[in-house]
Amino acid sequence: MRGPLPVHLQISEMLIREIAAGRLADGARLPTEREMAQSLGIAVGTLRRALADLTEKGLLDRIQGSGNYVRASGDLLGVYAFFRLERIDGGGLPTAEVLSVERLHKPADLPEFGSAHEAHRVRRLRRLDGDPAAVEEIWLDASRADQLDSEDLSESLYLHYRLALGFSIARAEDHIAVATVPDWTPADFGPPPGTVVGFIERIAWAGDGASVEYSRTWFDPGLARYVTRFR
Repeated sequence: MRGPLPVHLQISEMLIREIAAGRLADGARLPTEREMAQSLGIAVGTLRRALADLTEKGLLDRIQGSGNYVRASGDLLGVYAFFRLERIDGGGLPTAEVLSVERLHKPADLPEFGSAHEAHRVRRLRRLDGDPAAVEEIWLDASRADQLDSEDLSESLYLHYRLALGFSIARAEDHIAVATVPDWTPADFGPPPGTVVGFIERIAWAGDGASVEYSRTWFDPGLARYVTRFR
């Protein structure tokens, strides 16, 4: 899967995050499929594929002749299960704009991760419902991929790892603090370089137990918040 997520998966992921945030309550009846498709600007067939994905995850009861009803007790682990930023009022569909991809020697200020001396550095602007919410810098250990090309990357790097590189992220450890916006930040991001914002450092491990990725994210606290939920 290359480039942006297919539209039906974007809709599915948006609804998963709305359910997780409590904006779509357990038992709530969704609008009719025609009304939903019209409000989202998509074809009814595309919407039905999204609803089928939610039904498969146990998040939706589709009752013939009655409608579609939310089941908040289903599987909330969508494509963006590890993406912890939400809009202030909850939810928000994440998208990503790749700013640069380079293979570099690991700088001395990075924590230890992986087995190679080099890593692929990916810098991206992240949006929530189209609004710039964060900038991020991801370092993927070079032992996991000889090359990364920006045009090949999916909206979700973790999805790209699984489908294109043959490994999955099994767990991650986040450290939350504050830090200043870096000088490479694009003008689209609201807070200018040097502004103090929310800051996330993460180390992620693959299913084989090896640490494979280090990342740091600067997010706009006026637009987004970091959320972790336990069930």
